[in-house]
Amino acid sequence: MSTAYLLDLGRCIGCQACVVACKTGNELPEGFQYIDIREQISGTFPELSGGFDNHRCYHCADAACVAVCPTGALYKEGALTRLHRDDCSGCEYCVESCPYGVPVMVEGRSSKCDACAATTAAGGTPWCVTTCPSRALAYGERDEILAEARSRASVLQARYPDAQVYGETQAGGLGVIMVLPDTPEALGLPADPDQPMVAVAWQKIVQPGSIALTAAAAVGAGVLGVIARRNHMAELRVAELAAETDAGAPTDTTTGTEGV
Repeated sequence: MSTAYLLDLGRCIGCQACVVACKTGNELPEGFQYIDIREQISGTFPELSGGFDNHRCYHCADAACVAVCPTGALYKEGALTRLHRDDCSGCEYCVESCPYGVPVMVEGRSSKCDACAATTAAGGTPWCVTTCPSRALAYGERDEILAEARSRASVLQARYPDAQVYGETQAGGLGVIMVLPDTPEALGLPADPDQPMVAVAWQKIVQPGSIALTAAAAVGAGVLGVIARRNHMAELRVAELAAETDAGAPTDTTTGTEGV
């Protein structure tokens, strides 16, 4: 079973506790964070409504960042998108391809939330979830998280008619299932995120071309290797024949040298 996060924006109070816990638990450098809390106000005065955008990696199933990563530094593990920074080449393809604008470059390498991979592998709970005072965040089996999100959205609709679940199908299904109190567009989220052209171009043109070039290079190297080996064997044969000729030449008994 795959795991996922629940992010209920109807309950988020913008307290920044998740931001601080994430920075501390993951020992992030000064001035950098995986979660960005942004206040949002919509409507026209005096009919205004406010809330918070909890911007983070949403762990797309069809992750454009994974599709374009040439080194495998970004990869999928269940519903979550992991990152092994040591394998990052610094190409920035992931930065350009993410429809949510999540990955950023830090010290020349890609950086983003990896869903507390080490913590959860040890049986722990993600740092942001443990500190949320309003239970806006949860972590568990994706099917259970999705059921909880639907239940919360149905309750929220009594107050916010446009409340809905986001992430069930978007980008192939997200690893962060959200409960929205308004439409995705009103909260700055794409209703149906598309992979940017850079990701499409990589998958359809660059990557196949790279594979073809690699194959051609391998074939070329093989041909050159065969030619080099043939040349080397010919040189050895010439040397052997020369040695045999020298060995069979008559010897001058006066000088003790071979005759010419």
